[in-house]
Formats: sequence, structure tokens, C-alpha cells
Amino acid sequence: MPEFDYKGKTLAGAPVQGTLKANTKEDVERVLRQNRIMISSINKKPANIEIKIGTGIKKVEISRFTRQFATMIGAGLPMVQCLDILSTQTENKELGKIVSQIKDGVQGGATLSDAMARHPKIFDQLYVNMVEAGEVGGALDAILVRLAVYREKADQLVRKVKGAMVYPSVIVVVAGGVTVIMLTFIVPVFAKMFTGVGSELPAPTQIVLSISEFLQAYFLYLLGGLILGLIGFIYWKKTPAGGLMFDKILLRTPVFGNLVRKSSVARFTRTLSTLLSSGVSILEALEITAKTSGNKVVAKAINKSVLAIAEGDTITGPLKQTGVFPPMVTQMIGVGEKTGGLDEMLNKIADFYDEEVDEAVTALTSVIEPIIIVFMGVVIGGILIAMYLPMFDIIGKI
Repeated sequence: MPEFDYKGKTLAGAPVQGTLKANTKEDVERVLRQNRIMISSINKKPANIEIKIGTGIKKVEISRFTRQFATMIGAGLPMVQCLDILSTQTENKELGKIVSQIKDGVQGGATLSDAMARHPKIFDQLYVNMVEAGEVGGALDAILVRLAVYREKADQLVRKVKGAMVYPSVIVVVAGGVTVIMLTFIVPVFAKMFTGVGSELPAPTQIVLSISEFLQAYFLYLLGGLILGLIGFIYWKKTPAGGLMFDKILLRTPVFGNLVRKSSVARFTRTLSTLLSSGVSILEALEITAKTSGNKVVAKAINKSVLAIAEGDTITGPLKQTGVFPPMVTQMIGVGEKTGGLDEMLNKIADFYDEEVDEAVTALTSVIEPIIIVFMGVVIGGILIAMYLPMFDIIGKI
């Protein structure tokens, strides 16, 4: 678990400083506020570990590990034995190594949640908190089953959204590639044929030839600019302001924005339901849900709600005021609060929006497919027609 150096003052004005272990900087701030310390600075200590780009572990592999672990614990096998078996049988060597380290930590006296928290890139805060709740409540097997179900449904939702974009993306790339090839290699052949004609070429043909000449002359510059622009966009999107702006634009995008909103609501309600049913407090559950929402607009709305709820407000009011969540969602959450079955109601909302995502994916595919086909027909067909127009004039003169 990372370590953070902090400096601050007590309410009496006495300076204090020290080091705390926590998953995130926000966790340190929360602990210090609970201890009535006014924070001056918090800095993460550099970790003496090997730096790696990525983990090489897919989400589906973590879901599979969770399901297998839950089955073994439910069958009554000792925890260390379960971890030992999983570390040797896991196909992914990197995951097997991490599971082995978790086993060593448990053998050394650490709790399972603490051992997992040492690997935040693999086991996020939601995962660790649920495991901790299972350990404290003596229902680790039930919590692991619930966690496995949650991860499987979350992975399925992500696959649906990504799957909706695979076909359009492939078609756009192929269409763009075909267009560039035609303008770079095929159109110049026609251009050589037309040089000796002597007569003035039709306007569409001149336009296509001009685009072809420009592409041949500046292709490398255009390619370099495209790559630099893509890199710049990625860095911009990683900034807090850029990521928030991108998610706002994404939610307002016709057709696709509807899919993103529905998938975000499904993820939010599913995560919150899983945490609440596992015994995590409402404020902590909302904070974790905000961090794992996958959309900065939704995360900002949840964080605003946390502040209002901490002051004694209900969940429904603050969520409704954000304007991010559909009225039906806030109404059903309000019913869940009044009846004392909020976790069950949230789970029902998540199931409903999972079905809505299915319908949105179908609608998105049905809308985008004809648009792409028409686009390909207009672009490629337009180039071919422009190249054949002068031939019709030549044949007419002959």
C-alpha cells in the first residue's frame, strides 16, 4: 500500500507531521479530517518497486479468479490453500505471481483485504472494501460470490458498449484506407491519361485530381500531424479538465450519448447496490462508486451528492439536482430509501438499464450502418464517376 507524508496543524494550532499508509490521497485526507487536523500538504512517497507499463492482466482474468476463489472458499477450503492452488493454476503468470504474494501476506499475518490492497492496479478500492466487509462480517464466501457476479456483469456491460463500436470503427478505417489508396495510386494513373487530352476537364475531375496531388505532396506531413494530434488528444483527455469536457461532449452526442448515459447509470447502480448489500456505509459506498464510475461527469455528480448526504440530506434529492440521472432512476432510488430496500431497488435499476443498453446497442448499429454505407458509396463512387467523366467526353468527340 502506498505511503503518504503529511503536514498540518491541530485545532489548537500545534504543527503535526507524519506518514500514513492508504490507497489514495483522498483516503489520507479523510483520515486527517476525522482526527481534526488541518492539512497543509500531502505528498506520496516514491515506492521502491520496478516500474512497469500496464499489468498484462485482463479484467476477465480477475473476474475468473474471483469466481474460482469464491467457489473454493464456499466449499470450505482454507484460504491459504485456495490462494496456493489459484497461484499455480492461473494461466496468466503475472496474476499467478500476484496471487502468490497475497498468499505470502496472509501467511505473514495480514488480512486478505490488506494483502490485496498492496496491488491497487489489480484489486481496486471497490474490490478491497468488499473483501474487508466480508472478513469483518464473517461472510467472505457470500461476498466473493456477490463480487464475482458484479464483475461478470460489469465486464459484460463493457463488452456490449465496445462491441457496438467495433463494426463502425472497422468500416470507417477500411473506407478511409480505400479512399487514400485510390487517391494516391489509382487517380494518378488517370491523371497521366488526361494530360494529353487537351480539352478542359470537368469540375469534379479537377477537384479529385487536386486532392490527389495535395495528398501525394503532403501525405507524410498529414500523417505526422494526425499522429501528433492523436497523442495531444490522449494527453488532454487524461487531464482533469480535459477528461471532464470529453465526457460532457460524449454524453451530448446524438445516439451514442444515450448509450453512454445508460451504461453509466447501469454501472453506478450495480456498483452501489453491491457495496451496500455487502455492508459498506452509504457515504463510503458513494465515494468508491464515484471513483469507479468510468465517467467524470457522473463522478462529479456523485461527489456533489456525497457532500449533501454528509450534511443530513437524503440520497434522492442531491442526485436529482445534478441533472445527470434520469427521473425514473431518482424516483426508484427514493422508493428504495423509503422502503428500506435501497440495495435491492438499485439492483433492479441496474438490470433494467442492462436491457436498455442492449436495445441502445442495437439502435446504434442500425443507425450507423446505413450512414457508413452511404458515406462509402458517395466518396468512392464519387471518385470513380469523376475519373470516368472525361472518358465520356473523349468518346463523344470520337
